[in-house]
This record gives sequence, structure tokens and C-alpha cells, in this order.
Amino acid sequence: MSSQSTLSDDDLFGEAAEEMREEVEAHLDNAHAALPDAASMWQTNADNVLGALNGLRSALDAGDAEEHLRQAKKTFVVGTRADAFDDPDELRSEVESVEELLSSINTADELASELTTTVPQLHDQLPEADEESDE
Repeated sequence: MSSQSTLSDDDLFGEAAEEMREEVEAHLDNAHAALPDAASMWQTNADNVLGALNGLRSALDAGDAEEHLRQAKKTFVVGTRADAFDDPDELRSEVESVEELLSSINTADELASELTTTVPQLHDQLPEADEESDE
């Protein structure tokens, strides 16, 4: 292999590494864009608790954020194993940040979902308990 082709391989590797970094960053940007809006999650127009919980669940929809995070992680893993990034710790930190945020959103959604089921049951059970205590 001549020094010309080696230089060309290095140039191509550098170009591919830059493209991988850009791909990771683009997927992270898309993941951020797909995250729920803080204001819509915080405010409600509901007339009751169940309406508020259903509104919260809708507001917690992360859309395609998880898929974008998955794509970012795949490209990051390949780039890291190929030692293609000059500063993998910075990218790793960004990936982990989105991952933690999505985990929190998913936890909140699960809790809201549980309450969406539990609150109507309690609503129905409490009057029955009150009637039983009156007897």
C-alpha cells in the first residue's frame, strides 16, 4: 500500500468520523425536539383529577425521542469502538443526559397511568364506604 493510499484512508476515516459525530448530534437534537413541552405538561384545562391525569399522560408523550436516542446510541457505540471521536466523553454525556430525561418521563407516565386507573376506582369505592359507615 503506498503512502498516497494510506493518506487517503486516513482522510476518509477522518471524514467518516466527522459524519458519525454529526449523525449522533443530529439524532440527539431530534430526540430533544421530540421531548414533551414543559409548559403543556405543567398546565391543565381539566375539570377534574382524572381529566388532569389524562392530560398529563398525553403531555408526557415523548414521541420519537426514544427512537432518535436509540439511533444516536448505535452510532455512538460504533464510533467509540472505532476510536473515531476526539472527545467521546462529551458525546457520552449528551447521550446519557437524554437517556436519563427519557427515563424520568417514562417513570412519570407510568405513575400517571397507575393513578388514572386508581383514582376512578377510589372515586367509586369511597361513596360505598361512606354508605356502609352510615348503616
